[in-house]
Formats: sequence, C-alpha cells, structure tokens
Amino acid sequence: MVLFVVRRLWLAALVCLTVLVVSFVLTRLSGDLAASIAGPNASAADVAIITRNYGLDRPLVVQFLEWAGHAAEGDLGRSFLYHVPVWGLIRDRLPVTLALGLTGLAIALLVALPLGILAAVREGSAMDRGIMMVALLGQAMPGFWFGLVMIVLLGLDLQWLPISGGDTWQGYIMPGIVLAFSAIPALMRLTRSGMIDALAADYIRTARAKGLSRAKIILKHALRNAAMPVVSIAAVQLGFMLGGSVVIESVFALPGVGYLAWESITKNDFPVVQAVVLFLAVIYIALTLLADMMNALLDPRLRG
Repeated sequence: MVLFVVRRLWLAALVCLTVLVVSFVLTRLSGDLAASIAGPNASAADVAIITRNYGLDRPLVVQFLEWAGHAAEGDLGRSFLYHVPVWGLIRDRLPVTLALGLTGLAIALLVALPLGILAAVREGSAMDRGIMMVALLGQAMPGFWFGLVMIVLLGLDLQWLPISGGDTWQGYIMPGIVLAFSAIPALMRLTRSGMIDALAADYIRTARAKGLSRAKIILKHALRNAAMPVVSIAAVQLGFMLGGSVVIESVFALPGVGYLAWESITKNDFPVVQAVVLFLAVIYIALTLLADMMNALLDPRLRG
C-alpha cells in the first residue's frame, strides 16, 4: 500500500508540474502581456515601463522558474487588477465554489443512486432504456445552455428561484442542478452496473433462499457492495464540478473562484488566471488521489 501511495504521489507531482508549465505558456501565447496590462490607449513608453517593472523583459525560463518557485512557497503573485495578493482573492471566493460543488454533488447522488438502482432492478425493460436515455441526454447537454434555459423558465417566467448571486441558499439550487446534470450519467451507469453484478452474486441467491424481502435484499445487501465504487468516484466528480464552476458561476453570476477566473480572463489579469488554473488543478489532483486510495483500500488487487 505504501508503494502504491508513493507512485500516486509521484504521478500527482508530475501532473502539477505539467499544469504549471501549460498555464504559464498559454498566458504568454495569448499576446503581449505588457500591452494588455497598459490598455489600448497606452503609449510605447508606458508599455516599456510596465515590461520592465513586471520583469517581462527577462527570458521566459527565468520568469517561469521564479513564478513556480514562489507558487511552491504559497505565493501566487499579486493581481494586476486588484493590486492585492492572488491567494487572498481565491481564499475569499473559495467558500462559494465549494458550496456550489457540494450542492451539485449532493443533487447528483440523490438522483443517480435511485435511478441506477431502478434501472438495474428492471434490467432490459423500457424503464431501464428510458433511464439510460436520460443519462445520455445529460452527458450530451451543454451546461451553459441548460443553465440559460433554467434561468428563463424557473427564474424569469415562473420566478421560483433567483437567477443570480449567492446571498441565499436558493441561489445555489439552479447552478447546483446544472452541475449535477453533468455528473449524474457517470454515477447512474456505475450504480446500475454495480447493482446488476451484485444482484447476480451467490450471496444474493442465498439471501433470497432465506426468504428475505426484495427491498431488504436490494437496499441492505446489494446496494452496500454496489455503492462502494460510487462513493470513490464521487470524489472525482466533485473535482470535475469545481473545474466546471468557471462556466456555471459566470452564467449565474456567483462570486466564486470560477467567476474570478472569468473576470480575470476578460480583464487580462494574468497572475489570477494562472493561479486559479493551478489551484483548481491541484484540488482535482488531490480528489483523484483520494479516490485512487479509496479504491485501493476497497480492492487490494489495484495496489499491484
């Protein structure tokens, strides 16, 4: 188990390094950073001063090593727009993003588990095919389009829910549903396949022979084993949701880390863009590592 964890930690470190390089290179390929910071009406002298003050005239390798070294120490730089440390901006917005991600994950589990169980129990029936069709639809539907449809129907036409902002818990319902819709297909299919395998196992036939009720067999015996991989993969889905918050928070104007990234992209605040990409990537890597470790604990065969 120790060797397995060491291998996963080494792989996670390599992925973090790759994210560092890619995020740095992409911001530099987007154009002249000094000209973007100075604005469209700046003179050549103004651009030259900004280039010198921000160290943009140094070789790219030197700029990257300096930024990566500071990032490793927890210093993500200062915002060009707000003139404050980037970590402070992320820390202040993080609760909104976490609340949104956890809301989406809770909704996804509440929907995916019952539907997956129902599809497995009615395997091959019209209900099973209909549930799988819903899963396919959820996987193909763009999140931003679904969010706009919900805003029009539930926010503007019916006025059931607020269309923007996170001042109240109601403001998280619509964006949470949109995030959940992207995770429901994977969770539903995994629940269904796990339940089908569990219901065909010998211990289920033994439980039936003992005269246990169908509900007790499904909920107490089969679901206990089928839900184990679902719980571990839920951590990965949470990582996807936090990464997808950039689009959803922009659509619903939620002041989270994703909306901060969108603001920074539109206003050329490149230190914040780099930091948010790195921060979300690290969270996703950590959650993936947690899921791998949970799977290894549940199934010793994966440790080899």
